Amino acid sequence: MEILHLMVPIAVILVIIAIALFFWAVRTGQFDDLERQGFNILLDEEQKKPMKHAEKSEDEDEAASRNRNKSSQLIESAEDSSTQKCEKNRE
Repeated sequence: MEILHLMVPIAVILVIIAIALFFWAVRTGQFDDLERQGFNILLDEEQKKPMKHAEKSEDEDEAASRNRNKSSQLIESAEDSSTQKCEKNRE
């Protein structure tokens, strides 16, 4: 029973540390974008490389916009085809 005098405070300290880490992760934005990593496989290798310059030129912005549009079209077409397959399987 004397071990409880040691184990209970240790457990309370661990819970407080876990809660503090959770709030730190939320505050720093760790849970803001959960979908991006799943869609990275659909993007080109050029998009994954970090930019050397802090500011992008207008041409790079336009290229990035076109690539985002292509990616969103790929995702939409994949969703549409999977929906069509599900509907065919239901029939």
